[in-house]
Amino acid sequence: MDDKKIMMVTGANSGMGKATALAFAKMGAHVIMLCRNEEKGIAAQQEIISESKNQKVELFLCDLGKLEDIRRVAQAINEKFPRLDVLVNNAAIITTTRQETKDGFELQFGVNHLGPFLLTNLLLEKIKAGNSSRIINVSSGAHKFGNIDFNDLHTSQRKYRTFSVYGQSKLANILFTIELAQQLRDTGVTVNCLHPGAVSTNLGIDRDTGFGKTIVRILQPFFKTAEEGADTAIYLATSPEVQGITGKYFINRKPVVTKRTATDRSVAKRLWKVSEELVSKT
Repeated sequence: MDDKKIMMVTGANSGMGKATALAFAKMGAHVIMLCRNEEKGIAAQQEIISESKNQKVELFLCDLGKLEDIRRVAQAINEKFPRLDVLVNNAAIITTTRQETKDGFELQFGVNHLGPFLLTNLLLEKIKAGNSSRIINVSSGAHKFGNIDFNDLHTSQRKYRTFSVYGQSKLANILFTIELAQQLRDTGVTVNCLHPGAVSTNLGIDRDTGFGKTIVRILQPFFKTAEEGADTAIYLATSPEVQGITGKYFINRKPVVTKRTATDRSVAKRLWKVSEELVSKT
């Protein structure tokens, strides 16, 4: 293994994830793409290699809605790579109806929070082995619509409201960020999160039915491009300006103050403990 930066992006086959992986490849990094769909993943990998002229772009298949998949791919990455310099937890979904992961979690909470929570923890030793490694979690301004309902994290006892459920998962991303940053404060590893803005991606399109394509196409002129949306994640992953900065929430490359719940360490600690218990049960 050479001394190039080893940089990993989840959800790297489209949208911001693909734009982020391409930017890393153009920088000469050894890029790890984590994708759910093999066909789309291979196509994106070939495009990134072709455009960047960088052959060190590797594809790993993983469904963040399946804990066994996460454990399998984390083991493979841990065995193959000596370290991990950057991890960008970008992958996310939004659903209009209540669905569940294979492990019985509400789908948005499972994929958007529990999946990256487990993946990051399983890769921590390799992240610590890097030189001032960085973890970047892509959250959303939608976290303001969410609350952590510890009595019903999986939305099984209340009406399913898409944006409040999505908001809960994105709020969980921020709470995960501040707690992990605190736990890693003496390791040299930094952890930050961001709101990318309103970006034209496939996020609002149903994985199975394609529902939402028309709405996304109509609204596209009002959205940021995937490249524009990826800018802050790339900045947090690579800029010397944020060296040593950790536990912050960024918009347009600037740290901003968000709602009080998102910075409540007692809530963050409780969510961490509950998340640990949930991912260890299966």
